[in-house]
Amino acid sequence: ASRLVAAVQRAGATPVRMASDQDLEIALEAAMAEEPDPNDPDPRRIVGAIVDLFGHRSDGVEAVKAVHGVGLPVIAVAQHDDQETRGLALDAGALRVFSYNKFFEDGPSLVRRWLTEPAEGG
Repeated sequence: ASRLVAAVQRAGATPVRMASDQDLEIALEAAMAEEPDPNDPDPRRIVGAIVDLFGHRSDGVEAVKAVHGVGLPVIAVAQHDDQETRGLALDAGALRVFSYNKFFEDGPSLVRRWLTEPAEGG
């Protein structure tokens, strides 16, 4: 998880780690309650999510579904790049699925794009 956080920070974003499914639910509810003002962007506004499919504290596929369900872009990361895991995440709404190593290479550019073009969804 610390390498994922570091990749997001390298992109110039502020990562927020969720310790449980309940934390994610609360964050998504708060994000949906806010009306973004395009003339006064709030740097704390959630513009997308990176979900670790094999996180120990939550069901990664369900987290992808939750984020996608509120209309936010989401990418998923997994320890290995296998077709079954990739298919589950894509079916749940992930825009892309990366192995951890691939994300560490390409993730910062994706996060930067979310920061500069959030309305396009990643």
